[in-house]
Amino acid sequence: MPDRLMLLDTASLYFRAFYGVPDTVKAPDGRPVNAARGLLDIIAKLVTTYSPTHLIACWDDDWRPQWRVDLIPTYKTHRVAEVVADAPDVEVVPDPLEVQVPLIRESLGVLGIPVVGAAEHEADDVIGTLATRAALPVDIVTGDRDLFQLVDDGRDVRVIYTARGMSNLEVVTDATIVAKYGVHASQYADFAVLRGDASDGLPGVAGIGEKSAATLLTAHGDLAGIVAAAEAGGGMPAGQQAKILAGAPYLAVAPAVVEVVRNLDLPEPGPLPGVDDARRAAATALAEQYNLGSSMGRALAALAAS
Repeated sequence: MPDRLMLLDTASLYFRAFYGVPDTVKAPDGRPVNAARGLLDIIAKLVTTYSPTHLIACWDDDWRPQWRVDLIPTYKTHRVAEVVADAPDVEVVPDPLEVQVPLIRESLGVLGIPVVGAAEHEADDVIGTLATRAALPVDIVTGDRDLFQLVDDGRDVRVIYTARGMSNLEVVTDATIVAKYGVHASQYADFAVLRGDASDGLPGVAGIGEKSAATLLTAHGDLAGIVAAAEAGGGMPAGQQAKILAGAPYLAVAPAVVEVVRNLDLPEPGPLPGVDDARRAAATALAEQYNLGSSMGRALAALAAS
């Protein structure tokens, strides 16, 4: 099989695991381990199905960077549990999931899957950087549509979209995005800016929905072209022109929030290290300690066969 890099939007996946596996699954000390076990099963399925030779768990070192909040104060506001001075704000995370995060990191470590984050940046930015500079074909595993902006058929960068569940994974290419939204992947960030996204606290341009955004991008190519046409007073209905002009302050800052960072200083991903006796023993011991059981076994088997 040819080399292929897989980038995991790790928090997206362990949230999915947490809600998909019963919370009755616990360690001997009573700690819930449903998210940890579910993530191991997700990894086993992904490795078995897509055969990556390189695999990275991308991490939110800062899930709500201040520089994005400075540009759009509503950015992810509804997810904040506590504002912390001079440090990342605390996100609303169910307590039974929060206590599993250290175990999730430890599980990834014993499997030899590197965890990569970047100060003051989200996992999306780590994924954006690694996908952009990769010399290999790339699979981005996420339930977040924002990462559709990274799809690039010419470089074989695609998204393995998990929103419909692990039993119904969708491989997203440029054709997928065109068919669903009427825009190309290269236009998706501008499309998201115009449309907005309530789940991220992005208001969008008032009165511009998905269909209007797609129509404007088809006619004018990108956000800069749309703004230029509105300012010139032609090329779009008067109502749309008025909406674009009224949204000018938002449009001046929103692209920097929506577009993922692609130039972080990150380590070069290496190939998966394989499963030797020492790794198997460490993983098995961790599984026994925390009742990770067959989930760790399936992950080990998948990685050993990759």
